[in-house]
Amino acid sequence: MSNLDLILKNGIVFLPQGRTSIDVGIKDGKIVEIGNCVDANKIIDCTNLYIFPGLIDTQCHFREPGGEHKETIETGTMAAALGGIVGIFEMPNTNPLTTTPEALDHKISRGIDTAYTDFAYYFGGTIQNSQNLNEWENLDGVCGIKIFMGASTGNLLSATDEEVEAVVSNGQRVMAVHAEDEFLMNENKKTILKDSNDVGMHCKWRDVNSSLNATKRVVGLAKKHNRHVHVLHITTSDEMDFLRKNKDTATVEVLPNHLTLNAPDCYENLGTLAQQNPPIREKHHQDALWKAIEDGTVDIVASDHAPHTLEEKSGTYPNTPSGTPGVQTLLPIMLDHASNGKLSYERLVDLMAYGPIRVHKIKNKCSITKNYDADFTIVDPKKTHVITNEEQASKSAWTPYDGKKITGMPVMTIIRGNIVMREGELLEKITAQPIEFKLD
Repeated sequence: MSNLDLILKNGIVFLPQGRTSIDVGIKDGKIVEIGNCVDANKIIDCTNLYIFPGLIDTQCHFREPGGEHKETIETGTMAAALGGIVGIFEMPNTNPLTTTPEALDHKISRGIDTAYTDFAYYFGGTIQNSQNLNEWENLDGVCGIKIFMGASTGNLLSATDEEVEAVVSNGQRVMAVHAEDEFLMNENKKTILKDSNDVGMHCKWRDVNSSLNATKRVVGLAKKHNRHVHVLHITTSDEMDFLRKNKDTATVEVLPNHLTLNAPDCYENLGTLAQQNPPIREKHHQDALWKAIEDGTVDIVASDHAPHTLEEKSGTYPNTPSGTPGVQTLLPIMLDHASNGKLSYERLVDLMAYGPIRVHKIKNKCSITKNYDADFTIVDPKKTHVITNEEQASKSAWTPYDGKKITGMPVMTIIRGNIVMREGELLEKITAQPIEFKLD
């Protein structure tokens, strides 16, 4: 086929069936040729580069509306595009909460107007809106339902089994869960944390049991109602042992922070900048997360990008907010792990493209397949780079990885045939679109 808009040539292309040296031809925002492509308006030489399908970050908090001083959809997606990410799923704990069609509509229009990447939103599930979730979970731009079993940023809390079951029992789509037991943590705060201002205590009072208990509770309720739950940011060896046996019901996410940083060092080195929920834990838990990546228990790696300003973070623990920025560093940190042999590049693509397809039923994205959107994350696996606060596009303007030297960097972000980022520079602002899902 001649007269293509764009050909990617001479790269190592990661197809669903494996990596190969092949051309990819693009026309009208779609992948139309995989093979020998000759004639195009533009040819990009990808020698020595890996051409991944467009990678997705399935857990971001962009704080709009209500917390725009920390982040906006615009600045958050700028950071995403710089980090090689073609689409994001954003969380509902904004102000107002994304628990009504009107609140969703507002965020979709802001996404179309201002985002640098494609997007979808989690719809917040509560006992108050549970009767409507069967209908509202299928609204355009919704990637799934989200509940918080433990209080984190915002006030979207479903702490009791009655509240959780109200959401689980209404709807068919994937339900993502922040699984920390609010009651156990409140008790631990009195008995373990007491009056301490030591951030190193964060993983002690938000302990293993508070995570494990919540995960067991929600999986039990999901089994009862034959509902798929996606348990977010797993941090403990104990939960992985449990989830490994319950893959019929639950899919599993982990974060780069939990794979890269560990207690007590992270708290000694970073102070409250390492504070997030659920907390960064000791090395033996981190080792268990890597084992679960290796054996297939983990389905997705995402950032849980949760920005707060340095001023907010510089208060006295525990009166400091939990969360770190991460959408721009998600892929660079995982590429560095791949360069160090912690996982294969194929597994990395699985965790950030095919995993999201399986868990969320994404339509026509995240795969180098004919007639799919021409989304690509192009990386230089050998490129060395030092991550800095200064290069972060997030309004929060910092990263826990400031000064970290890594190997492997995204060098191009292509969304529906448009080169949005090249060599660390944002180029063209696309008209962003809501990501579509199969609703059968």
